[in-house]
Order: sequence, then structure tokens, then C-alpha cells
Amino acid sequence: MTQTLAAPVPDSDPLVEGARLMTICNACRYCEGICAVFPAMELRRGFARADLDYLANLCHGCGACHVDCQFAPPHEFHVNVPKTMAVLRADSYARHAWPAALAPLFARNGLAVAAIGAGAVAAFLVGFIAWHDPGVLFAAHHGPGAFYRLMPHGAMVALFGAAFGFACLAIAMAMIRFWRATGAGTTDAQAVAQAFHDAGTLRYLDGGGAGCHEGAQRPVDRRRLHHHLTLYGFLACLASTSVATLYHYVLDLHAPYAWHSLPVLLGTGGGIALTIGTIGLLHAKFARDAELVDRDRLGMDTAFLVMLCLTAVTGLALLVLRATPAMGILLAVHLGVVFAFFLTMPYGRFMHGPYRLLALIRFARERRRL
Repeated sequence: MTQTLAAPVPDSDPLVEGARLMTICNACRYCEGICAVFPAMELRRGFARADLDYLANLCHGCGACHVDCQFAPPHEFHVNVPKTMAVLRADSYARHAWPAALAPLFARNGLAVAAIGAGAVAAFLVGFIAWHDPGVLFAAHHGPGAFYRLMPHGAMVALFGAAFGFACLAIAMAMIRFWRATGAGTTDAQAVAQAFHDAGTLRYLDGGGAGCHEGAQRPVDRRRLHHHLTLYGFLACLASTSVATLYHYVLDLHAPYAWHSLPVLLGTGGGIALTIGTIGLLHAKFARDAELVDRDRLGMDTAFLVMLCLTAVTGLALLVLRATPAMGILLAVHLGVVFAFFLTMPYGRFMHGPYRLLALIRFARERRRL
């Protein structure tokens, strides 16, 4: 390792490069107040794969360390922590994915696979509706159970319940593999509570207080705002679906629901927040300095944000036009997008949430033991 510290060109192996950079940073420690990565780094003398997986997913990609670093390019040490961590994170998504055989497909062609999946499911649903009753596809439907005149409730639950169940299983298995591979061991309730607080407030996505760097030297805090809108918009939409499920099975109230009902209020607020947040994050992704971004692995990053945005947009459009002849096509398109989103969730950018939460749990435990 001591022979590579002053290498003018980064090593092509992400693990070797990550260890090289962390060794330099551990000697410098100028950035220790910026985020959680550097205090966690200081607790280590060596940086094996498990350590780098942990540190990479602890990184929030704010870019502040790159701007502040005295060894960043064009210095001969060529220290670029944000980009190296982005590469290591992407590697961790693929390495811990379950089942592992699916990960390369989504990593290489994430947006294409998601788009094809959404289109195929939408076409299947349109065909299913047209085969069942051609006249119902372009008719206007009103009142409770209107959606199920196009597709039976049981068929809808079976198809999308299976997709969602598979996604949850794949995510849970990947989290277990990540936790075990990084050697995190046992934890406790206090560390979990601290991690949820830090994740919910995006505590470390502020560049040490100044904000993120989005393609300019002047830091701003828009990326943090867009992350908040995306996170809580997604949770509001999930809550909307959960409440609607209770309405259907417990209260025997069938969708579509009134504008003032709780599922619609949650879904509308969540959809608007998701739309603004994902568009903001997509803009930030392509506006950032090329030195900070892993441009070779934008497939699933872009797919995740695009599919999440389309889920919100098509859901809002369906809400507005649900009593018109456009409802049949909009329902098929929306459900196709949702199905593709479920399919891609465990194999790309979505996993930064679960993995980062696990990394924050470990960080909270380590800090308390000092």
C-alpha cells in the first residue's frame, strides 16, 4: 500500500483504489467533520472489502470532501473520494443482490429493462381488459369498484402482490447478506433508533453544514430537500396504499375513493412530493461535476428515479382522469410502471436506502463504544 500512495493515476481496481484513498485520508483527517465516513475511517488501520463496503454506503455523496481536499486532482495523489465511493456502492449493490444472477442484467441495462417491463405489463393489461370486454376499456366508470370493472380485484392483487412480495424478499435477503459480509455483528435498540433519526433527517447530507455541491463551487442544499421530498413522498404513497387496503378488507369500502378520503389525500401529497423530488434529483445527477459521478454506472440510478417519477406522475394523472374514458389506458400504464418499479427495486439505487440505514446503525454503535 505504501508504494501506491503517490500514484498519479488511480488504480483500476475499485478495492485497491478505495484502500489507497482511505489510507491517505486517514493520514490527513482534514475532512473528519464533514460526514460520518471520516470518523468511521479513523477507527480503522486497514481497509479490506468489508470495510470499504461499509464506508461506501455510509457516504452520502455530498461532494464536500472533494472540494475541500488539498490532494484532489490535479494533485499527483489524485484523491477523489466521492467517485470512488460511488463505484464501490454500485459494486456492493450487485455483489449482495439476491438472487445474484439478476444483478448484472439490471446494472448494464437498468432503464431499458425497466421501460420494457413497464411497457410489457401495460400491454398485457390492455390486452386482458380488451379480451375480457372490449367496450369497457374506453368507457367512463364511476363509483366504488370502478377500477375492478376493468380488471378483477383478485387478479390485480395476485399479480402485483407477487411482484411486491418478491421485491420485499429480495431486499431483505440482500440486507442480510450485506450485514453479514461487512462483519457488522450484533447491534442494539439505541443504535437502531439513532440510525433511523439520522436517516430520517438526512443528517449527513449537508456537506458538514454548507450543503451539497451540484456542479459548482458554491454549495447548495437543494439535493437534501429533494431527497426529503422523495423519501417522504414515497412513504406517503406507501401509507396511502396501506390505508386503502384496510378500507377494502376491513371497512368493505372499494376504490376509487373520494377526494377528501385519507388514501387520496396521502396519495396526492405523496405523488406531488415524489414528482418534485425525483425531478430535482435527476437534474442534480446530470448537473454534477463529472469528476464526482460514476458515469459508467448510471443505468439503475437513472432507472430508479425515472420509474419512481413515472409512478407518481401516472398515479396523479389516473386520479385526475379516473372518471373519464382515459381511465382504462391510464390504469394499465400506471400498473405497468408500478410493476416494473417493484421488479427493479432490489437491484439498483433503491438499495442505497436499506444499506445506508444498516451502515448508520453500525456507525452509531461504533461511536457509542468509543
